[in-house]
Amino acid sequence: MSERAIVIGAGIGGLAAASLLASRGYSVDVYEKNGTPGGKMQQVHARGYRFDTGPSLFTMPFLLERLFSDCGRSMSDYLEIVEPEPLCRYFYKDGVRFDSYSDRKKAVSEIRTFAPGDTDAYVKFLDRAEEIYTKTSGAFIFNPLFELSDLKSLNLADFLNIDAFSTVSNVVDTYFDSPHLRQFFKRFATYNGSSPFRAPATLNVIPHVELNQGGYYVNGGLYQIAESMEKLAADLGVRFHYNKNVNRILAGSSGAEGVETEDGTVHKAEVVIANSDATDTILNLLPANAVSSLKRARQKKIEPSCSGFVLLLGCNRSWPELVHHNIFFSEDYRHEFEQIFGEKKMPGDPTIYIANTSHTNPEHAPDSGSNLFILVNAPYLHDSQNWDEITPAYADFLIDELESRGLNGLRNSVEFKETINPNDFFERYRSNRGSIYGTASNTRFSAFLRPRNKLRGIDRLYLVGGSTHPGGGIPLVIQSAFNAMELLDRE
Repeated sequence: MSERAIVIGAGIGGLAAASLLASRGYSVDVYEKNGTPGGKMQQVHARGYRFDTGPSLFTMPFLLERLFSDCGRSMSDYLEIVEPEPLCRYFYKDGVRFDSYSDRKKAVSEIRTFAPGDTDAYVKFLDRAEEIYTKTSGAFIFNPLFELSDLKSLNLADFLNIDAFSTVSNVVDTYFDSPHLRQFFKRFATYNGSSPFRAPATLNVIPHVELNQGGYYVNGGLYQIAESMEKLAADLGVRFHYNKNVNRILAGSSGAEGVETEDGTVHKAEVVIANSDATDTILNLLPANAVSSLKRARQKKIEPSCSGFVLLLGCNRSWPELVHHNIFFSEDYRHEFEQIFGEKKMPGDPTIYIANTSHTNPEHAPDSGSNLFILVNAPYLHDSQNWDEITPAYADFLIDELESRGLNGLRNSVEFKETINPNDFFERYRSNRGSIYGTASNTRFSAFLRPRNKLRGIDRLYLVGGSTHPGGGIPLVIQSAFNAMELLDRE
C-alpha cells in the first residue's frame, strides 16, 4: 500500500505539491477550507462579466512547464499562454502616457518620446537586473536554503554585489533622471508587497523577470492555471475535499502524523504539506509543544506584505485608452507608501492598477463592455481600521478618481460592482493580517528570513505557498513545492 500524504489548502502551492506527491506514488488527499481551488487565485462570474480576482500577470512560465513535465504531462495540453502587447500602459498625472514592452527596441522607442536622455540608462538598468538574477536565482530562488550544504552555492562576492545594502528607490534614482522612469521602476517592488523606499535594491531583479523574460496571460483568464493544476492532480489520482477546514495538525514525537478537520475527524498520514499561511500554521495549527516559544515570538513579529483593496466593475461600455494591463500613477509615490506602511491607512492619492481582460477576451464582458479589475495597494490589518466604513467610501472615491483621470462616464456605466478588502483576504484565506504577498521585504535580509519549506524539529511536515521561501507570486509558489519535494527526498 502506498504511503499517504495530506495537503492543507488547494492554493497554487498545495496543488503543485499534491501533483508532485502523486507522481511519486503517494496516495494524496487535499483538504481545502473554501469551495474552489486556487487559494487567492479565484474568479467571479456575474451578469455576463468574468473577472480574475487574484494574480493577473504570469511570469516565469518555465516553472509551470516543469511541473507538468515532472508529472508526465505537457502544459500546452492544458493552457494557451499569450503575451499581451503592450505589456502594460502607464498613465502619469502630468499627461505622459507610456507603453511598456518586453521588446527592447519598442520600449526604447517609447521612452524616447518622453525621456530621450534615459534610453541608454534603460538598457543598462535591465542589463543590471539580469546580472542580479544570474547571481541570485540559483543560490536563492531555486535553492531550498535549508541545510548548511545549501549555502555552498552562495558566493560571498556575488552577495556583496547584488545591491542588498541600498534601497530600490535609491538605486533606481542613480540610473534615471526622468521622474517617470524612476516611478516606473520603483513600482516593481510592489510585486512582492513591499515599499520601494524600504526594500533592498536586490528586488530590482523583478523588472528582469517581466521586461526581459516576458509577462504572460492565459487565454481565457488566469484562473485556468488553478483549474489546470487541479485537473493535473486529479488525473494523477489526488482526492479533493472542499469546504473542509483543517482545525489542527497532528504532531507527535516522531513528527507530523496527520490532521484533524473542523468536524473533529482525524485523518492520518505519513506526510503533511501545509499550504496554509505559514504564520497561521505555526501559531494556530500546530500544538503548542511542537513549536518553541522563541519561534512563535519570532513569527508574530514578522512584518506582513501589504494587502490590497479590490474593486470589480462590470461596465456596459469600453474606453479606447485602456489596454489589458493599465496603471494610473499617483503624484507623490513616497507619500503613498508612507501612508500604506507607516500610517497603516489607505492612500489618499493611490496608484491604481486596472486589469481589463475583455481587451484580450471580449467574451469576458457582454455587448462590447468592460470587466475592470481595479487594485490599490492597501495596509495590512490594523486596529485603527474599520473596513465596514472604509470600503463603500473608498470604492466611490476610486470611481471618481478614475473618471478624473480620463475614464469619462465610468460611474454611469457600472452594471456590476463588488469589493474585496484586507479583512476579506484574512477571513477567506487566513493570510497573516490580510496580506496578499506573504512577508514584506522591507529590510535588507527579510527575504532570507521567510519560513523554509520544512519546519525544523517536526519531521515529515513541509510548508509551501507565498508566505514561505522563496516568496509570493505564481512561479515562486510553484518553486516552493519543488523545494518541499527536494527536502522530502532528503528526509
